Amino acid sequence: MTIRPVVLDPAGHDIHAEGARIRAGGPVSRVVLPGGVMAWSVTGHDVARQVLGDHRFSKDPRKHWTDFVEGRIGDDFPMIGWVLMENLTTAYGHDHTRLRRPCAQAFTPRRVEALRGSVQKVTDELLGRLDEVAPGEAVDLKAEFAKPLPAAVICDLFGVPAADRQAMLHGGEVNVDTGITPEEAAANVAAWQRLMLDFVRSKRDHPGDDLTTDLVAARDEDGSPLSDSEMVGTLHIMLATGTEPVKNLIANTVLLLLTHPDHLARVARGELSWPDVIQEAVRVEAPVAHLPFRFATEDVEIGGVTIAKGDPVLMNFAAAGRDPDRYGPDADVFDPGRADREHLSFGAGIYRCIGKPLALMEAEIALPALFERFPGMRPAVPADRIEPQGTFIMNGLRNLPVLLKGGGAS
Repeated sequence: MTIRPVVLDPAGHDIHAEGARIRAGGPVSRVVLPGGVMAWSVTGHDVARQVLGDHRFSKDPRKHWTDFVEGRIGDDFPMIGWVLMENLTTAYGHDHTRLRRPCAQAFTPRRVEALRGSVQKVTDELLGRLDEVAPGEAVDLKAEFAKPLPAAVICDLFGVPAADRQAMLHGGEVNVDTGITPEEAAANVAAWQRLMLDFVRSKRDHPGDDLTTDLVAARDEDGSPLSDSEMVGTLHIMLATGTEPVKNLIANTVLLLLTHPDHLARVARGELSWPDVIQEAVRVEAPVAHLPFRFATEDVEIGGVTIAKGDPVLMNFAAAGRDPDRYGPDADVFDPGRADREHLSFGAGIYRCIGKPLALMEAEIALPALFERFPGMRPAVPADRIEPQGTFIMNGLRNLPVLLKGGGAS
């Protein structure tokens, strides 16, 4: 029986149900992107690990997306923002190594550990503001805690002035919105690039003690600096990935614990550790759901199919984290006590997320502090009324209304 390709829902109404439909076609299956573009989605855990480590899959559309190179994909493609950037998400081979090296140096264990005090300070400040919320008053915990925490940390790290932060982070938020028009996507990329380029030039003129200044000073093997477009692209990806996935990680974990009070009680009794809870939350609710793009550099037989040279491939981390072939029949269940919590939600190998150690540290500081400060926290509305983020790229919540000091869902 031939299974028809799944047309991806741009609004991401039900990431997991869609992932299950795609998985029904096998660990690698056809999907239809916005604009009617055909692609492959990798939903199987083991196959996803293979793809992540296979040099026959490139991330560079300029070299390896046949339809783009030959002009069949143009500026009217709704996801053009994921094609036009020059950074780690669109680099292959030596270029990927060259661009990754200065970023990776910023997230060594020593440097990440040195940020612990800053993360704790921001956490305490945000909790102090939440303390001022009146009992019985609902608050959007995503907007007031899960988002501003990583945003402040990553912007401090890269030296982004407070007055510019909202605008510089907004471009990343728009870029993961798969419901925007091609015109909106192209306009966002153009505005985002202008803003970032102005920022880079200001750092060249006025260096500081920050990672943007370090990137400006970075040189490759022949002594060449990053180009303007590479600097802009690198800032795009570092600011966006330093904020978007982390806010989803925190908000998703809060909702999981509020809807699984038995697990929350076990954490309070010391029967479950916070790292175990967070890793299981990242497995079952991968913060990045469906990441574009990779491109086959030759015909590749994998997962029972042949991916033709030049075909685009998406990594379906949300589906891979719930693969019953890996995790068993209860793969959809949030169980921090399960034996196998290993996952690919942060990637793997040379494509492992550079910011993973910082993201985990932020969650491991923020979540215990939040639940200790507000032990009576409850959802302000029934969980099934909390809407998804509205994209198939990210797996998050549009908002997270809670009552911090008593009360409960109606």
